[in-house]
Amino acid sequence: MEITKSNKIDLIKEKVTIVPHDNGATYLVGPIRLPVQLEGNTVHFKWYCWLDVEQSSNSLEEILEKLPESNLASQQQSSVLVYGDFNESEDALIRMHSICHTGDIFGSKRCDCGYQLKQSMKMIVEHGSGAVFYLANHEGRGIGLFSKALAYLLQEEGLDTVEANEELGFADDTRSYDEAIRVLKNLRTKPVTVITNNPKKLSALQNSGANVLGRVPLWGDISGYNKHYLETKMEKAGHLKGGYPIE
Repeated sequence: MEITKSNKIDLIKEKVTIVPHDNGATYLVGPIRLPVQLEGNTVHFKWYCWLDVEQSSNSLEEILEKLPESNLASQQQSSVLVYGDFNESEDALIRMHSICHTGDIFGSKRCDCGYQLKQSMKMIVEHGSGAVFYLANHEGRGIGLFSKALAYLLQEEGLDTVEANEELGFADDTRSYDEAIRVLKNLRTKPVTVITNNPKKLSALQNSGANVLGRVPLWGDISGYNKHYLETKMEKAGHLKGGYPIE
């Protein structure tokens, strides 16, 4: 098929949703077919990516014209990996996963993030319906990769995760779930069960009006390298091991 300027706009327009909000708009691209290698099997997901902007435009032509000048490669964009009939299934699992460069990409044992990412994908496939939201501006609980590296230096001198972030002048956790919640509401209105140990994520979803049915825990890959890290999550961030329904 020959791609012309006019049919390019039509092809892209079918897969772009503009979600306006008070401070601008979220541009959601997808679904895109994405075969993923998961524990030796090829699993077919639907992939979406989004960009949140302050100055919105309803003109797709204008957006595409500005794209080469936007330098998006120097920024991080979030995305969501959807499995099954996420829109219509009666119950679906979701994971709000904060990016972890060291754990997700390199397989670092200092944390449990890489394990949680793969395990949540596996849980969603076994459940039959769900989505993994991969949140790109959440590195180091919202402080960024460079600051996270500095925090690691302080942790090697005996500080825990919370103490290291605070010593650098950051709050322990500066993450926001607003963008992901807007995308979730666009993709699904029926109940979801959240894969998390973090009650703050549940509170964020509940306070946004998302239809949250409950949560399931995600513990594992515990070793001598991350034992203190996981203990700090429970003692200082209130992370929970067991699952429970939302009252």
